[in-house]
Amino acid sequence: MKANRIADYRVTRLQFRRDRKVGDSQVGATQANIVALELIDEAGRVGLGFVQVLFQPLLPEATIAWAFGQEVFPMLEGQEAGALALRVGRPRGGNVRRMLVPFEEAIQHAVWDLFAQSSGLPLWKLLGAQRDSVPVYASGLDFHLSDHDFTELFGRAAQAGYRGYKIKVGHPEIERDLHRLDLLKKATGDDGRPVMIDANEAWTAAETRAALALFERAGHRIYWIEDPIPRDDFDGLRRLRLACPDTRVNSGEYLDLSGKRKLLQAEACDMLNVHGQVSDVMRAGWLAGEHNVEVTFGNSFLEIGVNMALALPGVRWLEYSFQNFEHLVEEPYAIRDGLIHGHDRPGHGLRLSEAVRTRYRTPDPLDEAALPPAPRWERPA
Repeated sequence: MKANRIADYRVTRLQFRRDRKVGDSQVGATQANIVALELIDEAGRVGLGFVQVLFQPLLPEATIAWAFGQEVFPMLEGQEAGALALRVGRPRGGNVRRMLVPFEEAIQHAVWDLFAQSSGLPLWKLLGAQRDSVPVYASGLDFHLSDHDFTELFGRAAQAGYRGYKIKVGHPEIERDLHRLDLLKKATGDDGRPVMIDANEAWTAAETRAALALFERAGHRIYWIEDPIPRDDFDGLRRLRLACPDTRVNSGEYLDLSGKRKLLQAEACDMLNVHGQVSDVMRAGWLAGEHNVEVTFGNSFLEIGVNMALALPGVRWLEYSFQNFEHLVEEPYAIRDGLIHGHDRPGHGLRLSEAVRTRYRTPDPLDEAALPPAPRWERPA
C-alpha cells in the first residue's frame, strides 16, 4: 500500500460574475474570486479546498502558486494528512501572521479530505456523526436586492421546503427593515417557519432592543438576531440576552477560536455561530457543549460545514445562501425537503469539475466588464 504523505499541490484561479449582488448592511460583492487548492498524496488521492476573496480580484495564478510554494507547502510536504489534521500548534510570535493569500481554511479542508479518504470514510463519519442529514434555513444575502428579487428568492425557498428564513437588516431607516419582514411574510405565505435576522453589527444594544420591539408590535416574531452589535462587546451581548428573552442572540461569526471561548465565558450568546474550518469548528463545538450553548452553522464554502454539523450533537441549523457555486464541483451536497445530506464517498466528497477548470480558470485578473455572464446551475428538485 502506498504511503499517505502529501507529495504535490495544484492551484486553479477562478473568476466569474455572481448571479446577483450579494451582501449585507456593510458590504456587497458582484463577482466571485476563488482559488481551488488541491493537495495530492503519494497514492494519487486529491484533497480539495477553496480560497474565497470577497471584495477584490485575486493575484495572478502564477503568484498564488509561488506564494503557496514558499509559505505553506514546505510545512505540508512529506507529512501524513491525518497527523496534520490532528496536530495542535503553539501560536507564538512570528508564526502568528497572515498569509499573502488566505489559504488557511482551504488547507484544513484539503488535509481533512485526504485524511478521510485515506481512512476510507466520509468526513462526517470520520468526525463521529450519528446522523446523515441536518435542517437547512434559507439565507438571501439579500440586503442589496430589489423588493421584487427579494420576494422571488424567498418565495422559491418556501416552495422548496427550507426550514427557516434569514434576512439582512441594519438599514439606516428601520422602516425599510420592517418592510422587508412584511415582504418575507407575504413571499413565504406566513408558513410558521422560524424567521431570523442578521444586522452584521449595524446597531447598538439600544437600537437592537428598539428594533425588536418594533418588529414584535408589527406581528413579527424573530427566532434569532445575529451579530446585532460589535463582536467583542460581550457585556452588551449579554445584556441583550437578558433584555430580549423571546429572541435568541446568535454571535461568534467574526471571532476566532480564542474569541469564541471568551464569548462563551461571558455568557454573551444563546447560539454560537461557526463556519468552515474543520479543526477549529470541532474545538468550538466542544467549548459550546461545556457551556451548554447551541451551535449553529453559518455559510461555509459549498456547504462543506455539513460534515461538522452532522458530527456535533444538537446542531439544528445550517445556512444555505444560494450563492451559485455548485457548478464548481462534480456533485454538490444534496438538499431535499429542507435537509442537507452528507456525501457517501470517502473524504468530504467534493471534486473540482474539470469543465469548470477549463471554462472559468482565469490565470490573470480580469476587469469585471471582461467577465462572462454568471454561471447558471439549477439545484435538482
